[in-house]
Amino acid sequence: MSTLRFKAIEETFNRKSVNIEEPGRRSAVFGSNVFNESVMKQYLTKEAYNNVMDAVKTGAKINRTVADHISAGMKEWSINKGVTHYTHWFQPLTGATAEKHDAFFETIGEGLAIEKFGGGSLVQQEPDASSFPNGGIRNTFEARGYTAWDPTSPAFIWGTTLCIPTVFVSYTGEALDYKTPLLRALQAVDQAATDVAKYFDKNVSKVNATLGWEQEYFLVDSALAATRPDIQLAGRTLLGHSPAKGQQLDDHYFGSIPSRVLAYMRDLEIECMRLGIPVKTRHNEVAPNQFELAPIFEEANLAVDHNSLIMDVMNKVAERHHFVVLMHEKPFAGINGSGKHNNWSLGTDTGVNLLSPGKTPMKNLQFLTFFINTIKAVCDNEELLRASIASASNDHRLGANEAPPAIISVFIGSQLTAVLDELEKVTSGKLSPQEKTELKLNVVGKIPEILLDNTDRNRTSSFAFTGNKFEFRAVGSTANCANPMTVLNAIMAKQLKDFKVEVDKLIKDKKMKKDDAIFNVLREYIKKSKKIRFEGDGYGEAWEKEAKKRGLSNNKSTPEALKAQISKKAIKLYEELGVMNTVEIEARHEIELEEYAMRIQIEGRVLGDIARNHVIPTAIRYQNVLIKNVTGLKSIYGEDFKKYAEEQLDLVEKVSNHIAVINSKVSAMIEARKVANKYDDIQKKAESYCNEVKPFFDEIRYHCDKLELLVDNEIWPLTKYRELLFTR
Repeated sequence: MSTLRFKAIEETFNRKSVNIEEPGRRSAVFGSNVFNESVMKQYLTKEAYNNVMDAVKTGAKINRTVADHISAGMKEWSINKGVTHYTHWFQPLTGATAEKHDAFFETIGEGLAIEKFGGGSLVQQEPDASSFPNGGIRNTFEARGYTAWDPTSPAFIWGTTLCIPTVFVSYTGEALDYKTPLLRALQAVDQAATDVAKYFDKNVSKVNATLGWEQEYFLVDSALAATRPDIQLAGRTLLGHSPAKGQQLDDHYFGSIPSRVLAYMRDLEIECMRLGIPVKTRHNEVAPNQFELAPIFEEANLAVDHNSLIMDVMNKVAERHHFVVLMHEKPFAGINGSGKHNNWSLGTDTGVNLLSPGKTPMKNLQFLTFFINTIKAVCDNEELLRASIASASNDHRLGANEAPPAIISVFIGSQLTAVLDELEKVTSGKLSPQEKTELKLNVVGKIPEILLDNTDRNRTSSFAFTGNKFEFRAVGSTANCANPMTVLNAIMAKQLKDFKVEVDKLIKDKKMKKDDAIFNVLREYIKKSKKIRFEGDGYGEAWEKEAKKRGLSNNKSTPEALKAQISKKAIKLYEELGVMNTVEIEARHEIELEEYAMRIQIEGRVLGDIARNHVIPTAIRYQNVLIKNVTGLKSIYGEDFKKYAEEQLDLVEKVSNHIAVINSKVSAMIEARKVANKYDDIQKKAESYCNEVKPFFDEIRYHCDKLELLVDNEIWPLTKYRELLFTR
């Protein structure tokens, strides 16, 4: 018997749900570990509080004297809640969060000590940054990197540590994190959207991008996960035969939540409440042991921070419940993968969602303006948007089991398509009073009624309008939301700037009224962006052929997709908006290619190890049992033994063939890795890993999975899919 596997299964069967004590009303504990506005009013002077709020709302700088007041208030509040350390919490280009803890404790001589935390420690720190990805911005021996406080995202307490959200930049000022370009993109879209929003309401002085993410994930018992080297090192199963029952009955989706899982969810939600993460929704997802949580939408920068934080919290809470959280986009073959749908919109400081129609034709014209500009922005930059969600893990998910394909398209539903078709017929130039009245009453005016019944949902669309927001469905579950949000807000900022220039030109040069000018520009945008709109099934060759005919890209692999990041068009866009400079863009491109190559390299090593050290020895062991059986039959029946041993001999031959193929393919894969590793050019290296190394994975897996079906279950060493997916 395979001791480790069966011991793990036995341990899992003996698990009990962890008892979770609710702290009372969720609303009462919400944000209790966050240095939010209400806490600041208690612990800060009026001057310090106003300075922080100015920094949040207008980007005003905080001077050193005020920073000392703020840090003193933060320290007092934290210590009162049992905190001993503080850290600058940032998001380097590893995809994970980073933190270095320092104690408030400091000696003052004569055997005495005090708790100290000054304004300098709050505003800026200098961590040893030499081991973080930098894409060639710095030499390894140049370790300097600076973290700087981001007051727009409130400090919070996790455990006994005060965490201060920060940006992370190099000694020479280049961004080395995800947050810095995001903040720049948000500032750009704020300025551009505010200028356009003033066409409809002069009182608008600020526009915030909002984000509501949905986090899908798998839960596997920690004992079972420990038996799988691939789950431990690659975050997914590199082999394993599909169980007889998977998700085909649709009985897991929205089903009764297993008791252990529900206890985990409740525990996680309580931690989220304390951290100010407004989680609202929880449910079973489509695949067995797959689940989802989703919060109420927030300002995009805060939402990104909360998603990065919650992925860490999910893992730590899972330990208490003897679970392992699998965030990988495709941890199990043959069933649904996990995404992180990014629901994006724009909202004004006057409380208006710019992607939601209103009660008047003017409000609906405002909606159409931002709606059509979004479609145009996606159409003009679809390759860059595809690059923003590219990763080795997401490549497995895109285009499979309800996930959207690698082709970026926009779904708006048949009713809104009809509206755009009507607007496409708008007369060029000044509109007649009759046409304008007809438009406002029967086309623009009826949009709210249309959306009430617009329940269409296209799960194969990567970018879909869902009533009052766009849902970017192609984002992967492991992704840092900052990457796609930086791109989306940047391309929207550029689009809105161009739109305003065109409208103002018609008003000035053609003496058009504002509404006429807006209708004219929108009409042209509808025509130019028509190719990106798609209402059909996003799977299969038919859509791929149609997309090619329309001129849409279909970059299926990460090395292919990432090229769009360093195109002249992308560099011009980022530099014009001040989101990133050429050095930062090229550094990120190199980092993502390096990460891709390293992930494929790790998976190849793990697969080779499992195949040769687990699968083949087990197959030989079983083969020896068969041979012993055949030998015994021969000793009993003599020359007639073949009549009785036909099936056993067939099994011996099948096992031998699978072993031979596995061994030869592993050897070939190792040689392909050696070739890939010789490339100094990171693009060629990544492409070599993609095109020459990765194809061996499926071939090796096929034969390993065939052996799993042939070899005695009692000696198979790896926990099987049916056990990983259905043991709860």
